Amino acid sequence: MQLRDLSVLLLYPPNQSVPGTVCKPNGSLAYPHLGGALRQHGVHVQVFDACVGGGPDVLDDIFANPSPIPSGLVRTGVSDERILGVVAEHDIVGITSIFTDQESMVLHCARLIKAAYPEKILVSGGVNARSRLPLFFAAGFDVVCLSEADHTIIDIVEAVRRSSRPSFADIHGVAFPDAGRIRINPARAQDMVRNLDTLPMPAWDLLPNQRYWKMARPHSGVFEPGAELRYGTMMTSLGCPFACTYCHIADETEGSISGPIGSFRVKSDDRVMAEIETLKSLGVTDVFIEDDSLLGQKKRGLRLLERIQEAGVTVCDVNGINIIHLLKRWKPDHEVLEALANAGFTQINLPFETANLRIMRKYASNKLNVEMADLPGLIVAMKEYGFKIYGHYMIGWPDETMEEMETTIDMAREHVSYGLDGAHFFCVVPMPGTPLFDMAIAGGHISPDFNPDMMNIYHANMTNTTVPADVLTETRARAWAEVNSATFIGAKERWVAGTTNE
Repeated sequence: MQLRDLSVLLLYPPNQSVPGTVCKPNGSLAYPHLGGALRQHGVHVQVFDACVGGGPDVLDDIFANPSPIPSGLVRTGVSDERILGVVAEHDIVGITSIFTDQESMVLHCARLIKAAYPEKILVSGGVNARSRLPLFFAAGFDVVCLSEADHTIIDIVEAVRRSSRPSFADIHGVAFPDAGRIRINPARAQDMVRNLDTLPMPAWDLLPNQRYWKMARPHSGVFEPGAELRYGTMMTSLGCPFACTYCHIADETEGSISGPIGSFRVKSDDRVMAEIETLKSLGVTDVFIEDDSLLGQKKRGLRLLERIQEAGVTVCDVNGINIIHLLKRWKPDHEVLEALANAGFTQINLPFETANLRIMRKYASNKLNVEMADLPGLIVAMKEYGFKIYGHYMIGWPDETMEEMETTIDMAREHVSYGLDGAHFFCVVPMPGTPLFDMAIAGGHISPDFNPDMMNIYHANMTNTTVPADVLTETRARAWAEVNSATFIGAKERWVAGTTNE
C-alpha cells in the first residue's frame, strides 16, 4: 500500500488576557519536543505561534492592537484568516491545551479550522485537554493525547498516513470519538519514557525565537522593559517527587489515563549540556530552566550545576526551586547555594506557598515544615550570593481562615524585610486535572460548568469558601501593595506600562 507524505502544523493559538495586563506568548515546551520527534521520524513539521505571528506579520502591530472579545478579555495575535492561510498547507494540526485560562482560544481555533477544512485531522493534548474531553471533541478535535506524546504523535501520523479516515483504536494514550461516545485508551506504564536521554533533541529552531526575544516577555522573571532578551527554555527533568493537590502531577499516577508520568525522572548531565549547547547555537544567552523540581535528587543536581559552569550562559529558574532542597537540617544549604551561584543563576523564584503548617500538610505534600525552617536565614544567605529572589505565596484555600491568610502575608512581609526582592501573592486556582479541582467540585466551591475564561491567579476563583471571594480578592491586592517596596512596585508598573494591552 502506498503511504502518503504528510505535513504537520503545531499551532499556538492567539492569546487572551485581561485588558491592561501583560500578554505573554504561550511558553509551552510541548512543540519543541513534538517537533523534534516528528523531524526524527522524517515528517515535515512547522510551528506557528498565532500570538506573535511570523513572516509578513508586523510584531509591533500585533501587540499594539489587541482586539476585544465577547468574554470581556482581549485577544492578541494574528487574524483568523491568517491562521487559516497557514493551516491550508498541512494535513494534521496539533493544538496544545495545558493552560485552562487559554482554553477558549484553543476551542475557537479548532472550530475555525474544522469549519474551513473538515478533512484535516485535529490533535490536542495537555492536562486541560484530557480533563475536558467532551468540550474538545464538540469543537472538532479528532483525537486527544492523554500522556507524554513524543511517541504517540508518531502513531497518530502513521494512522493518518494509512487512511484519510484513520482509526486510533490501536493507539494507547489517546481518546477519540467513537460511535457517539468517547473512547479512552489509557496510557500504559510500560510506554512511559524512563530514560529521557532517548528522546529526540527538542527542535527549538522551529520556534519564532527572534520574535520572542524582541518582545522579551517570558512567562516568569523580572527584566528591564524594552531590552531584547535572547532566552530559551528547557527542562532537565520531568515529574516531581511531590504530589501537591493544586498540581496535575498529583493525578499522573499508575492507573490514571495518563499513566505514571508524574514520577520524577532526570536527564543525564551530558544530555543537559548538549541541550544547552543546542540553545546557544541558536543565539540563546539566557537559559530558563522549567523543571518542577530541579534539585529533586540533590547529589545529581550539584553535579549538574558544576557542569553548567562550563556553559557560558546566564541561568534562571522560572518555575521555582522547592524550598526544602535549599535547606540542610532546616538551615541554608551553602553547598547548594554556592553551586547555583557558580553555575550562573541570577534569578530564583521561591515557592514559599503558605506560612501555615496545616495548609502545607493538607494541600502541599507536607513538603516543608515552615515552623522549623530558617527561612529568614535562607533569604539573607541567598542575597549574600548575589541572587535576585522572588517569593510566591498562595492564599484562598477552600477552608483557609482570614487569620491563616494574614499569617502568610505577615511571613511575606518578614521575608521582604530580610532582603527578598519581591513578593507575589496568588489566589488559589483549582485547575482541571488536579486533585484540588475535584475537591472544589465536591465541596461546591466551583460549578462543573465553570467559565474557564475567568480563571485568574489575581482574583478569587472559588465560592462558598471560609473567606468570601470578594474579601479574598481585596486581600490579595492589599497584600501586594503593602508588603512590596515602592521600588519593586514601580519597576513592575514600568514593565507593565511598556508591554500593556491598552
